[in-house]
Amino acid sequence: MDSHGESTAPRHRHGRPRVGHIQFLNCLPLYWGLARTGTLLDLDLTKDTPEKLSERLVGGQLDIGPVTLVEFLRNADQLVAFPDLAVGCDGPVMSCVIVSQVELERLHGARVALGSTSRTSVRLAQLLLAERYGVEPDYYTCPPDLGLMMQEADAAVLIGDAALRASLHDAPRLGLQVHDLGRMWKEWTGLPFVFAVWAARRDYLEREPALVREVHRAFLTSRDLSLEEVTKVAEQAARWEIFDAELLERYFRTLDFRFGPAQLAGVHEFARQVGATTGFPADVTVELLTAHA
Repeated sequence: MDSHGESTAPRHRHGRPRVGHIQFLNCLPLYWGLARTGTLLDLDLTKDTPEKLSERLVGGQLDIGPVTLVEFLRNADQLVAFPDLAVGCDGPVMSCVIVSQVELERLHGARVALGSTSRTSVRLAQLLLAERYGVEPDYYTCPPDLGLMMQEADAAVLIGDAALRASLHDAPRLGLQVHDLGRMWKEWTGLPFVFAVWAARRDYLEREPALVREVHRAFLTSRDLSLEEVTKVAEQAARWEIFDAELLERYFRTLDFRFGPAQLAGVHEFARQVGATTGFPADVTVELLTAHA
């Protein structure tokens, strides 16, 4: 970026970098500033769900993008994470919840609906229920429709916008308990939790090191600008959402977009707890992008 906020991202001979964008509200502050600075025009942006974007990044259809924590850890040898950039929480998260008709201690053997294919949120919920509450429910996957879920299940795991809708609107109306997974993790470990990181494919970083670092800086600038103007971001988003601006601002301020030593400690603790049963080493190495090649 130059001093006027215009993009100075270098063009590269193979075209614009192919970058992923999660369509959930939780990523809006990371992208809102890109339009303001003009950097959006320098990116070949693909919008999709966290799971689909993770698959595309691992499969080589994207060069840079968000990747769910479990998929990042499973493919850590192919990916280099961007420091100081993630979607996570340091306490409550609001958009990753267990909605339950009964106390969590009573879910042993009970039907629990997984309203998402997000392996990170699912593994977090399963870990907390097993280790904190000593229960092993009967899990099954279904679309994230809380009313339908509660017809067949005693509890449901929801993430993203569906979780916000369920916990803020539907659960109170239906008389259901809402348990925030971010708060539960923080109480249990004392650490932040990271749901998704931003990463570049290692082979792309080797070919285009300057461009990758420029994209990283652009995202940091976008995030900082969005958080400085978070009231405006929330007001604009509220025009198209069922949530009002005040609630969206509270949500954006609740999220933790950092990826520093504390967040990395949370990642390592999660890997230690679930790695052996989730497809990556318990002591997996997380490589971070350095300032210089």
